[in-house]
Amino acid sequence: MENQEQGRRTFSKRLTPIEVEKRIILFFYTVVAEFFEFEEGRQFFMDVTDNLGKEWTFVGTFHANNIVENHVSISWAQFSLEKGLKANDEVTLLKNPKVMDLGKNSKL
Repeated sequence: MENQEQGRRTFSKRLTPIEVEKRIILFFYTVVAEFFEFEEGRQFFMDVTDNLGKEWTFVGTFHANNIVENHVSISWAQFSLEKGLKANDEVTLLKNPKVMDLGKNSKL
């Protein structure tokens, strides 16, 4: 989704109990395709700054799956634990349009 007012692109979702428990967040590929360049089975790193200014690096993987649908998984164990995330919490990622690569300048 596009946030025209602030000139940023965003995507967000509510966390499921499994995502909190496993310390991983899943996005359907169709939702995040414009934000990343993927290679099936290859990991990518995402440098993110949280709302307090702390920097984090998440590890992501694109999974091609005809049964469940293509999706991206992002591992963030330490972030999830430190922030005390719970099921039904909403996570939003913002991309600054001045930076081409989401991993280089994202906010969570």
